[in-house]
Amino acid sequence: MNGKAANTRSRLERGRSALGPALELVHTGRAPTRAVLTAELGVTRATAGAVAAELEALGLIRVDSRPAAATGSQGRPSHRLSVDDAGPVVLAAQVHADGFRAALVGLGGRIVATAPGCLTPAADPGQVIGAVVDAGAELLRTSGRRCAGAGLAVPSAVAEPDGTALNPLHIAWPAGSPVRHIFAEHIRAAGIEGPAFTGNDVNLAALAEYRHGGGRGARHLLCVATGHRGVGGALVLDGRLHTGSSGLALEVGHLTVNPEGRPCHCGSRGCLDVETDPLAFLTAAGRPPGPEVSLLAQSEQLLGTEYGDPAVRAACEELIDRLGLGLAGLVNILNPDRIVLGGLHRALLAADPGRLRSVVADRSLWGRSGGVPILPCTLDHNTLVGAAELAWQPVLDDPLHALA
Repeated sequence: MNGKAANTRSRLERGRSALGPALELVHTGRAPTRAVLTAELGVTRATAGAVAAELEALGLIRVDSRPAAATGSQGRPSHRLSVDDAGPVVLAAQVHADGFRAALVGLGGRIVATAPGCLTPAADPGQVIGAVVDAGAELLRTSGRRCAGAGLAVPSAVAEPDGTALNPLHIAWPAGSPVRHIFAEHIRAAGIEGPAFTGNDVNLAALAEYRHGGGRGARHLLCVATGHRGVGGALVLDGRLHTGSSGLALEVGHLTVNPEGRPCHCGSRGCLDVETDPLAFLTAAGRPPGPEVSLLAQSEQLLGTEYGDPAVRAACEELIDRLGLGLAGLVNILNPDRIVLGGLHRALLAADPGRLRSVVADRSLWGRSGGVPILPCTLDHNTLVGAAELAWQPVLDDPLHALA
């Protein structure tokens, strides 16, 4: 092989090894131009151009044909990069205490289509997982899009590597249900292409916020959220979920914040799970929950429309104090550089941000020394986007192999 051919082959091999890292940079918005892509990858302009061209040929990204200078930039114009809106999608699904939702999600965390379901989860996990897969399969048939995989979020710790739901406390599933196996079987039966993955809902919400939302740029991101029932937490360290030795880390819902408080499903009392979720808020405000909409929707509506009511304000302050106590303990243990709050906790932060930040600062050593930013989650469907991230990961790791 002559020197020119060898150099060409070497450049091609380097370029192909950079396909995954390049796609992740575009996927997360960290490489909006080819010039930035070149710098982030540490390759030559020619190699970056070849990488971008190959990703475009795979239908994953778009490269603007005309280079343009960035706003306010004096440098050389560069081709802008974006995900391909017409490219492949993944099926993302979420099961929660009030039903389920299926969606098609493209690269960049873009939700292409959704199908909410009203089925109350039954004791048989196969029944609701089958329903959510059927809804997703219909979305795919309607869209005509290629599917690269599927991800499912469940309200339970998911043990690794077997994918069992260990503590689905707020749905009637048996502990230890093999949810990953059930999901994969229904995916195959529906003729949906690509691998199937399953994870804890708050873990996946945190991953989505880190890559596409309020957690961008954090190195040690703590996410705490309450959705339809209960409270969950997750920690993202340098871009990777901290899941512990077997997937069970950060069960923050069972931190005790009120020793004489409400009985918890775990057997203890006064856990975050039962002291700061939507049911706790409605109960503290003296508003019996109704069956019309979810507990989360009822709580958010009450905060938004009746915050001036003394009982509602007192309930809000009570939950903020409990939440702040729990967050302070987590700050002392984990030392995050950012906290993002989701679900009802996001609404509590918006209602009285000063009170929550003050409680955390007063109760934590790290908070007293300078404070940790406490911000709202910014993605409306971060759990679905996070479930999609599970399915996109093989493509981000090796686009050529995953889409072969």
